[in-house]
This record gives sequence, structure tokens and C-alpha cells, in this order.
Amino acid sequence: MAKIIDTIDSPSQLRGLSYTELNQLADEIRSQIIETVSKNGGHLAPNLGAVELTLALHIAFNAPRDQIVWDIGHQAYTHKLVTGRRDSFHTIKQLGGISGYLRRDESPYDAFGASHASTSISAALGMAAARDIEGKNFQVVAVIGDGALTGGMALEAINNAGFLQKKMIVILNDNDKSISENVGALNRYLNQVRTDPRFRKFRNQTKHFIEEIPVVGDLANEMATRTERSVKEFILPSKSGIVFSELGFTFLGPFDGHNTRLLVNVLERAKQIDGPVMIQVITQKGKGFKPAEVDSTTFHGPGAFDIETGQLKKKAGAPPSYSSVVGKTLVELCKKDDSIVGITAAMDEGTGLRQLKQQIPDRFFDVGIAEQHAVTFAAGLATQGIRPVAAIYSTFLQRAYDQVVHDVAVQNLPVTFLLDRAGIVGEDGHTQHGVFDISFLRNVPNMRLMAPKDENELQHMIYTGVYLNAPNAIRFPRGNSVGVEMDSEFHMLPVGKAEWLTPEDEIDHLDIAILGYGDMAMTGKEAALLLAQEGIHAAAINPRWAKPLDEELILQLAAKAGRIITVENHMAAGGFGSAVLELLNAHNIRIPIKIIGAPDIFIEHGAAAKLKEMYGLTAAHIVESARAMVQEFAKVR
Repeated sequence: MAKIIDTIDSPSQLRGLSYTELNQLADEIRSQIIETVSKNGGHLAPNLGAVELTLALHIAFNAPRDQIVWDIGHQAYTHKLVTGRRDSFHTIKQLGGISGYLRRDESPYDAFGASHASTSISAALGMAAARDIEGKNFQVVAVIGDGALTGGMALEAINNAGFLQKKMIVILNDNDKSISENVGALNRYLNQVRTDPRFRKFRNQTKHFIEEIPVVGDLANEMATRTERSVKEFILPSKSGIVFSELGFTFLGPFDGHNTRLLVNVLERAKQIDGPVMIQVITQKGKGFKPAEVDSTTFHGPGAFDIETGQLKKKAGAPPSYSSVVGKTLVELCKKDDSIVGITAAMDEGTGLRQLKQQIPDRFFDVGIAEQHAVTFAAGLATQGIRPVAAIYSTFLQRAYDQVVHDVAVQNLPVTFLLDRAGIVGEDGHTQHGVFDISFLRNVPNMRLMAPKDENELQHMIYTGVYLNAPNAIRFPRGNSVGVEMDSEFHMLPVGKAEWLTPEDEIDHLDIAILGYGDMAMTGKEAALLLAQEGIHAAAINPRWAKPLDEELILQLAAKAGRIITVENHMAAGGFGSAVLELLNAHNIRIPIKIIGAPDIFIEHGAAAKLKEMYGLTAAHIVESARAMVQEFAKVR
């Protein structure tokens, strides 16, 4: 039987399909998403839940003339499949392939780049305002999940949209999930809308009514000019939309997000309403793949998996992830000290804090997708003698920079930030790589910065950070740890002191010093051992601290070795190597120094190992650089 999906090269072709064919197409799309993600990894459950919604959007609206703005991008795979990227879909998230998110430079159908939550309403409102300034006539639609709706930026945009009264549509894709379980008062409110039997009864009554309305002809023209009372016939009674209605939105719903015909008719009606409209659609995350329906958190963004069994394909005997080490360490610390708490911004599973949530729930706080609030909430806790540990992905802490500076660092409060996914993260791509945190935190007064070489050192750094009595951040990479033996007791690390990884007594015979920060420390040691085979004496140093630096040791290495290489899984500009340069400059020391790090570009998506090789974050590249420096430069004494 021929597949309908193989005939779809643009959204316009969707409008010629019957609803029976659209249902078949939805099944085919789900199969292709499941098959591709099972091989490449990617965002599975959220994409499976948004298939019919996407088809309805592209039938009701004329993209790319009409602007469809997706939030995050976790639900945009169907969008990619029906907008001319079907043949390249198998390359998604692979080096040189298409992105897993929205990118304006990838397709004219991607109206706005997206991969961080809560941005779509703001962007769509800006587009609607620009349309009106230029006197143009097109529709603007923002799609946002109920989890992302808890983000402060989304609420700011709703407030502004309700005031400006620009014609735009907001689709609230309500699946009762972000990545982890949704939390907060807004989620509780939406849950009342979902479950109140009066609303279900009204929805069932209006479903048949809306489906039967033709989308063209006299009735459609009449709909465009009806009074506000008539428009409100589509609004649920009581408190369903009262919050958004009071903020200036016409609120429609909730509607079945897996009924394409119903959604198309609702969207056609909404297009005829002036001012901002919000439509709540109820979808099931993971729909069509039982393992994802049952456990949408695990299958939110899984790696490769077996389609038949639903089992993730993990290497047997692999060491624990850094995130799980964080969770275990924090649980142990909280058991020993009642003043320690853990905070996450809707990422309890990803950050490892689910262990704390399960074992000591009263010491665990999930604030929702609200990094700014998370940081200042931690600051408030710290003023009262609590020792908060905020576990936030490196790329997401960017969203709360002012709070780190103004609310934590200015007041010198003892908040510990655990920056998961620091460095190159691989297939998620240019908006997700955590390659800016050293540079944007190092210049903040009172801040302390650490990075471990392995998971054993990580647990000691967490212990050290908690009891530093100063703002501090610990960065560590995505994925599995090194696999070293763990100490049974925690201990404090001396502030600003590095660690020798090669024999310290060889300092008088060095040709070069290699300082590999964080996860690059052992790569630096590997390079030093390879150089030794060539007769080049190299010191491998684990700096541990980017702020404060081990100034005494670095100055000593500069004097003894006369050449220095720094290596960091971070941008070369403004990072650890820059800190070393600044130190040498302050002491008027002029020696050859090479900083190995990411170049001044946004790093593309691809396997992390390949990307590291591209940017020289390998032992082989360090050896090559060291060899060239030894041959080119005479030792400076």
C-alpha cells in the first residue's frame, strides 16, 4: 500500500486530503518519527503528541506567508516532515544533517528559531506588531506547551498581548507535562479545566456543533461579523478561561488535540476573531507508542532504543552518569545536614535530583520552567541560613544571568550552582551546547568556579561548594562519568589549588605544561604520556578551579616549562585559558601559550566525539600543538 507521506512535499498538499487520509498520514508520520528517533535519538514523546495539531495548523494556515511560531521545538518533527524535509529527516541531529529544533536558516517555514522554552508568544506578538506597522495582512500563530506557560517570559508576553490587542492566536498544547511532571498553581488551574465534568460535557456538545460548520460560504462570512456574545458561544463557561479572558484574550477550549477535523474548524473560526485568541487543546504525550505513553519522561528525549521492546540501547557496564552522581551525592548530604536543599527548574530527571525528590521530598523544590525564579528563590533561602543547591543545565542558566549577579553574587550568598551539560552536548546543537558559562560567570565578583576531572572529584566539589559560604558554580559534562572508584567520605578541596596528574618532582625538567580544565584534565594527561614517548617532558595539571586560579603553581609552571597549553570544553574566548593569560599578563610574563577551545561560532549539532575532534579537544591535537610549540619556541626562563 502506497504511503501518503511519500507524496507530501509541501503543506499545501495536505488540503487535498480527506480526513480519513489525514488520519492515515498521522499514523505514517508517527511511524517515521519512532523509526528515526530509535536510531538517532531525539525528542520522541512530545513530537508524537503533536501530530494532528501540526497537520491542522498547516491546513488552516498558509505558511510560510502565515507565521507559525513553535515554542522550544520539541514538537516540531511533524512540521519538518510536511515542509519539504521528509527526504532529509533521517539525518536529523546528525553532523551535517537537519536540526532537531527550529532554524530560520534551515527553512522558510521555520518562522522563528526555537529550542529554549517560553519564547513563542513574545516572538509571535512582535511579528503581529510588525505586520500592523507595515500594513500587511497575514496570520500569526504561537504554539506553546502548558509546561512552558509557567515560564515568566510567557506570562510577560501574555500580559503585553492582552494590552496591545494585536490579532494573533496562541495554541496552548496541553499535555500536562513539561519534561518532568508539571508543577505549580497554573498547572493546578489548567488541570481543573481538563477534568471538570461540566467542561467535558460542554466540549462534547460543541465538538459536533463546530465540526458541522462549513469553513466557507455565507455562514463563515457571518461569523466574521458576529457580536462578542456570539463569539463567546465558543468559550467554555465558568472559570475555564477566566484568567486569560481577564487578561484580554478570547479563550477557546479545551478541545481534543488528536481530532484533525475538529482542530481545523476551530482554527478557521479563531482566524475570524479580532484581538488575541488562546485555544487550549488536550494532547497525549507519546501518543501512538505505548512505552512513551506510559513513561513520557524517559521517552521525552531518549537515545537510541529498540522499537519492539521499548528498551533504551545503553552500553552494558557503562559507568553512571554525572547527573546520577549529583543525585546520589545530594541525597547523602541532605541526610547529614538539614540545612541543605536541592532546586530544579522542571528537570528533576535530567539533573539527577529525582533521587532527592523520591527519598527526601521535603528538601526538594521543582519551580517549573522558571530559571530566573529558581536562582532568586535560592538566594532567598540562603538569607535564612539554608544551603541551596540549584541544579540547572549550563545553557539554561544563561536565562537567569541577572539573578545570578544581582540577587546572589552582589549579596555574596552561599548558593551552589550545579551546571549539568556543560561543554559540547552533541546532537541537540547550537542552542544547547553549554560553552559560555565560564566566561559569563568568571567576571562576576564573589563567584567561585570549579570543574571536576571525574565523578569522584565531583562529589567532593559539591561538598566543598555547599560549605564555601560564597556563591559558587560547578560545571560537568553530559553523559556517563569516567568510571573511577568513589571515596566513601566527602572532604573539602583547598580553594584555588590545582592537582598534579604527572609527577610533581619533574618540574625542573619540563618542556611544556598542559592545563586541561574539568573533563579535559584526563585528556591532557593522556597527551602528556604520549609526548613522553617522544622525549618531550610535559606536566599535566588538573586546575580544578577557574576562579580563583592556582596562581602560585601557574606562575611556577610558566617559569620552569616556558610554554603552556590550556584546554577547555568551552569557548576559547573568555574562558579558563583567558584567565591564565590575564594572570601572566598581570605579572608581565611573556611566554608562548596556546588556548585550545571552541572557536567564535555557534557550534552545530553532531556527535559530541566528532565535534570535539573538529575543535581540537583530543589528546592527539594537544600532542600536535605541544610538539609544534617545543620545536618553534626556545624555552623562556
